[in-house]
Amino acid sequence: MGIESTYEIHQNAYIKLILHASKHKTSAVNGVLLGRISGDSAVVEIVESVPLFHSQIGVLPPLEIALIMIEEYYCDKGLSIVGYFHANERFDDSELGSVAKNIADHIYKYFPQAAVLLLDNKKFETLSKEGKDRSPVMQLYTKDASRSWKLVGSDGSSCLKIKQPSANVILLDYISSGKWKDIIDFDDHLDDISKDWVNTELFN
Repeated sequence: MGIESTYEIHQNAYIKLILHASKHKTSAVNGVLLGRISGDSAVVEIVESVPLFHSQIGVLPPLEIALIMIEEYYCDKGLSIVGYFHANERFDDSELGSVAKNIADHIYKYFPQAAVLLLDNKKFETLSKEGKDRSPVMQLYTKDASRSWKLVGSDGSSCLKIKQPSANVILLDYISSGKWKDIIDFDDHLDDISKDWVNTELFN
Protein backbone atom coordinates (compact mmCIF):
# COMPACT_ATOMS: atom_id res chain seq x y z
CA MET A 1 0.00 0.00 0.00
CA GLY A 2 2.70 2.46 1.02
CA ILE A 3 4.63 2.05 -2.24
CA GLU A 4 1.81 3.85 -4.07
CA SER A 5 2.28 6.91 -1.89
CA THR A 6 4.79 9.70 -2.20
CA TYR A 7 6.27 11.47 0.79
CA GLU A 8 7.12 15.14 1.21
CA ILE A 9 9.17 16.16 4.24
CA HIS A 10 9.36 19.74 5.47
CA GLN A 11 12.77 21.33 5.87
CA ASN A 12 12.80 21.69 9.67
CA ALA A 13 11.60 18.11 10.21
CA TYR A 14 14.34 16.85 7.89
CA ILE A 15 17.13 18.97 9.39
CA LYS A 16 16.21 18.11 12.98
CA LEU A 17 16.67 14.38 12.39
CA ILE A 18 20.05 14.76 10.73
CA LEU A 19 21.32 17.14 13.41
CA HIS A 20 20.31 14.50 15.95
CA ALA A 21 22.37 11.87 14.12
CA SER A 22 25.27 14.34 13.82
CA LYS A 23 25.27 14.97 17.57
CA HIS A 24 25.51 11.25 18.37
CA LYS A 25 27.80 9.99 15.62
CA THR A 26 28.93 6.88 17.52
CA SER A 27 25.43 5.77 18.52
CA ALA A 28 22.32 4.61 16.75
CA VAL A 29 19.60 7.26 16.98
CA ASN A 30 15.93 7.32 16.13
CA GLY A 31 12.93 9.60 15.86
CA VAL A 32 9.31 9.78 14.78
CA LEU A 33 7.74 11.59 11.85
CA LEU A 34 4.55 13.60 12.24
CA GLY A 35 2.29 14.72 9.47
CA ARG A 36 -0.95 14.21 7.59
CA ILE A 37 -2.40 12.94 4.37
CA SER A 38 -2.34 15.70 1.79
CA GLY A 39 -4.43 16.30 -1.31
CA ASP A 40 -5.82 13.21 -2.99
CA SER A 41 -4.42 10.95 -0.24
CA ALA A 42 -1.50 9.80 -2.41
CA VAL A 43 0.86 12.24 -0.66
CA VAL A 44 1.97 11.88 2.96
CA GLU A 45 3.16 15.26 4.19
CA ILE A 46 5.80 14.99 6.95
CA VAL A 47 5.49 18.29 8.75
CA GLU A 48 7.41 17.68 11.98
CA SER A 49 9.83 15.25 13.56
CA VAL A 50 10.81 14.42 17.11
CA PRO A 51 14.25 12.97 17.96
CA LEU A 52 13.72 10.05 20.33
CA PHE A 53 16.76 8.24 21.71
CA HIS A 54 20.51 7.80 21.44
CA SER A 55 21.05 5.33 24.29
CA GLN A 56 17.77 3.55 24.99
CA ILE A 57 16.74 2.55 21.47
CA GLY A 58 14.31 -0.34 21.56
CA VAL A 59 13.66 -0.16 25.32
CA LEU A 60 9.89 -0.33 25.59
CA PRO A 61 8.89 1.78 28.65
CA PRO A 62 10.70 4.99 27.58
CA LEU A 63 9.44 4.50 24.01
CA GLU A 64 5.84 4.13 25.14
CA ILE A 65 6.09 7.24 27.33
CA ALA A 66 7.58 9.21 24.44
CA LEU A 67 4.92 8.12 21.93
CA ILE A 68 2.07 9.00 24.30
CA MET A 69 3.50 12.47 24.99
CA ILE A 70 4.20 13.10 21.31
CA GLU A 71 0.71 12.03 20.22
CA GLU A 72 -0.95 14.21 22.87
CA TYR A 73 1.13 17.27 21.99
CA TYR A 74 0.76 17.10 18.21
CA CYS A 75 -2.86 15.91 18.09
CA ASP A 76 -3.95 19.46 18.97
CA LYS A 77 -1.98 20.69 15.96
CA GLY A 78 -3.76 18.32 13.57
CA LEU A 79 -0.73 16.05 13.16
CA SER A 80 -0.32 12.35 13.84
CA ILE A 81 2.59 9.91 13.76
CA VAL A 82 3.15 8.90 10.13
CA GLY A 83 6.57 7.27 10.23
CA TYR A 84 9.88 6.49 11.84
CA PHE A 85 13.49 7.63 11.39
CA HIS A 86 16.60 5.59 12.15
CA ALA A 87 20.35 6.12 11.87
CA ASN A 88 22.60 3.11 12.37
CA GLU A 89 25.54 3.09 14.76
CA ARG A 90 28.11 1.98 12.18
CA PHE A 91 28.91 4.13 9.16
CA ASP A 92 29.01 1.12 6.81
CA ASP A 93 25.70 -0.33 8.04
CA SER A 94 23.00 0.42 5.47
CA GLU A 95 20.51 -2.21 6.62
CA LEU A 96 17.19 -1.63 8.33
CA GLY A 97 17.65 -3.66 11.51
CA SER A 98 15.17 -5.59 13.63
CA VAL A 99 14.75 -2.86 16.29
CA ALA A 100 13.89 -0.30 13.62
CA LYS A 101 11.45 -2.70 11.96
CA ASN A 102 9.74 -3.52 15.25
CA ILE A 103 9.14 0.13 16.12
CA ALA A 104 8.03 0.83 12.54
CA ASP A 105 5.63 -2.14 12.71
CA HIS A 106 3.97 -0.56 15.73
CA ILE A 107 3.46 2.72 13.84
CA TYR A 108 2.21 0.84 10.76
CA LYS A 109 -0.65 -0.68 12.79
CA TYR A 110 -2.12 2.80 13.22
CA PHE A 111 -1.00 4.35 9.92
CA PRO A 112 -0.78 1.89 6.98
CA GLN A 113 1.05 4.39 4.76
CA ALA A 114 3.84 4.72 7.32
CA ALA A 115 7.29 5.63 6.04
CA VAL A 116 10.62 4.55 7.47
CA LEU A 117 13.54 6.87 6.75
CA LEU A 118 17.02 5.45 7.19
CA LEU A 119 19.97 7.85 7.16
CA ASP A 120 22.24 7.13 4.18
CA ASN A 121 25.66 7.76 5.71
CA LYS A 122 27.54 7.62 2.42
CA LYS A 123 25.21 10.06 0.72
CA PHE A 124 25.41 12.36 3.74
CA GLU A 125 29.21 12.21 3.67
CA THR A 126 29.20 13.09 -0.04
CA LEU A 127 26.86 16.00 0.61
CA SER A 128 29.12 17.23 3.43
CA LYS A 129 32.14 17.23 1.09
CA GLU A 130 30.55 18.52 -2.11
CA GLY A 131 27.43 20.35 -0.91
CA LYS A 132 25.65 20.10 -4.26
CA ASP A 133 22.93 17.48 -3.95
CA ARG A 134 19.37 18.66 -3.29
CA SER A 135 17.87 15.22 -2.72
CA PRO A 136 17.31 13.78 0.78
CA VAL A 137 20.23 11.95 2.40
CA MET A 138 17.79 9.28 3.54
CA GLN A 139 16.51 6.00 2.18
CA LEU A 140 12.75 5.45 2.11
CA TYR A 141 11.20 2.14 3.19
CA THR A 142 7.52 1.24 3.02
CA LYS A 143 5.57 -1.98 3.50
CA ASP A 144 5.13 -4.07 0.37
CA ALA A 145 2.33 -6.51 -0.48
CA SER A 146 3.97 -9.19 1.67
CA ARG A 147 3.96 -6.83 4.65
CA SER A 148 7.77 -6.59 4.67
CA TRP A 149 9.70 -3.33 4.83
CA LYS A 150 11.24 -2.73 1.40
CA LEU A 151 13.50 0.00 0.05
CA VAL A 152 11.56 2.11 -2.45
CA GLY A 153 13.50 2.42 -5.71
CA SER A 154 17.28 2.40 -5.70
CA ASP A 155 17.48 4.95 -2.89
CA GLY A 156 13.87 6.00 -2.36
CA SER A 157 14.53 9.54 -3.54
CA SER A 158 11.97 9.39 -6.34
CA CYS A 159 9.16 8.93 -3.79
CA LEU A 160 10.68 11.11 -1.07
CA LYS A 161 10.98 14.86 -1.63
CA ILE A 162 12.07 17.74 0.57
CA LYS A 163 9.45 20.49 0.47
CA GLN A 164 12.05 23.29 0.39
CA PRO A 165 14.81 22.86 -2.27
CA SER A 166 17.39 24.73 -0.16
CA ALA A 167 17.16 22.33 2.82
CA ASN A 168 20.57 20.70 2.30
CA VAL A 169 22.27 24.09 2.02
CA ILE A 170 20.76 25.17 5.34
CA LEU A 171 21.57 21.79 6.87
CA LEU A 172 25.26 22.14 6.01
CA ASP A 173 25.29 25.66 7.42
CA TYR A 174 23.79 24.40 10.68
CA ILE A 175 26.32 21.57 10.91
CA SER A 176 29.30 23.84 10.22
CA SER A 177 28.09 26.34 12.83
CA GLY A 178 27.69 23.62 15.48
CA LYS A 179 23.90 23.87 15.66
CA TRP A 180 23.73 20.09 16.18
CA LYS A 181 24.93 20.66 19.76
CA ASP A 182 21.57 22.26 20.59
CA ILE A 183 19.35 19.33 19.58
CA ILE A 184 17.42 17.74 22.43
CA ASP A 185 15.95 14.24 22.27
CA PHE A 186 13.75 12.23 24.62
CA ASP A 187 16.79 10.69 26.31
CA ASP A 188 17.86 14.21 27.30
CA HIS A 189 14.33 15.10 28.43
CA LEU A 190 13.93 11.97 30.58
CA ASP A 191 17.26 12.79 32.25
CA ASP A 192 16.21 16.40 32.83
CA ILE A 193 12.53 17.26 32.26
CA SER A 194 13.36 20.96 31.89
CA LYS A 195 14.92 20.16 28.51
CA ASP A 196 12.56 20.86 25.60
CA TRP A 197 12.04 17.73 23.46
CA VAL A 198 9.99 19.80 21.00
CA ASN A 199 13.16 21.86 20.25
CA THR A 200 11.11 25.06 20.09
CA GLU A 201 14.19 27.30 20.01
CA LEU A 202 16.27 25.29 17.54
CA PHE A 203 15.39 27.29 14.42
CA ASN A 204 15.08 30.71 16.07
